[in-house]
Amino acid sequence: MLKRIFISADHGMAVIYFLQSDLVPALLAAGVEVILLTDDEIKTQLEARFGRPGLTFEGLRIEDANRYANTVQPRWQWLLGYLRRVGGSWRINTEAMDSHIWEVWAENGWKFRLGIWIPSALATLVLRSSRAARKALVNVQTKYNPHLYHDLFEKYQPDLVIASTPGWRIDRYLLREAAEKDIPTMTVIVGWDNSSSYNVSGAPVQWATCWSQLQKDELVNGSDWDPEKVHIGGIPSYDGYLRREWLMPRDEYFKLHGLDPNRKLISYASSFVHFAPNFPNIEALAKLVSSDSLSEPSQLLIRLHPSHFQDKPKIFADERKRAFELEKQYPHVHVVQPVPLGGSLGYYGGEDMPEKTSMLAYSDIMVTVYSTMLVECAVHGTPMIAAVLDTPGGWNIPGKFSLALKDIGNWPTHLRFRQAKAGRIASAEGQLREALNAYLQNPQLDAAERRKFVSDEITNTDGTSGKKTAAFILEVLEKTNRKGRHPHLGASEREGKS
Repeated sequence: MLKRIFISADHGMAVIYFLQSDLVPALLAAGVEVILLTDDEIKTQLEARFGRPGLTFEGLRIEDANRYANTVQPRWQWLLGYLRRVGGSWRINTEAMDSHIWEVWAENGWKFRLGIWIPSALATLVLRSSRAARKALVNVQTKYNPHLYHDLFEKYQPDLVIASTPGWRIDRYLLREAAEKDIPTMTVIVGWDNSSSYNVSGAPVQWATCWSQLQKDELVNGSDWDPEKVHIGGIPSYDGYLRREWLMPRDEYFKLHGLDPNRKLISYASSFVHFAPNFPNIEALAKLVSSDSLSEPSQLLIRLHPSHFQDKPKIFADERKRAFELEKQYPHVHVVQPVPLGGSLGYYGGEDMPEKTSMLAYSDIMVTVYSTMLVECAVHGTPMIAAVLDTPGGWNIPGKFSLALKDIGNWPTHLRFRQAKAGRIASAEGQLREALNAYLQNPQLDAAERRKFVSDEITNTDGTSGKKTAAFILEVLEKTNRKGRHPHLGASEREGKS
């Protein structure tokens, strides 16, 4: 009997994970029919680019889902989302969760704090201490189910529903509806910090596949996952990196950005825009490459963050503007911006994987804060620096939470990077100059630590994560063969029925 699955891709990183890897092709080759649900605005665009027999694209109805979230008891739905974000077990590092608690505190007034935040803070203490309380939170959320996808479930009758989170995002409504219909559910972990920054599931989900034993431990110990149902499959999104599939020729890449092939390339990947300005890092690098401070003639390529292109708050766009002003002010400074995919997926669509791959591969040194780019950079064997130069007071805007970059070093993924000694840390301009010069003089510095860091964080370094993850999904399909199901309709019958 033909197997059929729903895949929810409500984020650009999920589009890369499923469509720019071997995962979906491997499922199709095994005879599985895939219905991929994504942003309605780009459904046709994705279908034109990735469409093939056995793969169908449907809208995820994100506008309808957001409308329901914002109109049906919105405060209660918000509170449940807050609790699942910060209510993970004490058994894992909670530093990232704790920062979110203080962010919510700082950005809301006293009425909010007294009416919602303080009671929910007390509830968080209970959640972190009690597995039963966390299970109850998962169950109570299921009452908020708008049944947006009843027609799709009726039309396709899927055997399995897969989402890029266990209901942490808008995919919670799809997963809740699947659970109500007793259809097995699975999550894939698409982000490096997902299993430590987000915790309690937003819907009942039985299966998970993640990058590494480190992430599995976070899921099992922090979010009560059954270890027998958590698979370590690596990260399919990086298979293209490992196989050098997206790499442009060096001369072509340098020509694209007007780079000097005779100067060393230092790249900066912006990150953590929401908590603190990146500008001190960017400005310090611009000054260093434009002076005689470095041991080798160098140039700087600044990659802006997707958040820099948000209209609100204005501060993100202002920092973007200042970066372009640096490009005009200093020689050998260049700015590159991510390519938008469109719709709600914005600048996270993976449209520029050749550009990003080439930046990582051809940079002599890559600098960021503590972003996932550290893992991506290590995959390419490129020396890397976590720069945490701070602006006193952060954003210095009333009502806008700021967190010093120096204070996020103990977040779970950041702490692992530091403990791995896979790169250098710079909290002042002098330290930054020293680290840059060390790598310019010896590119093999910390190379062994980078290789171990990659192996620890992504497990599979042979470019086979997509196929291995697909194999796990096929195993789950066999294990969860639901008894008493009616035979699936054929494609022509489905069209007639709809």
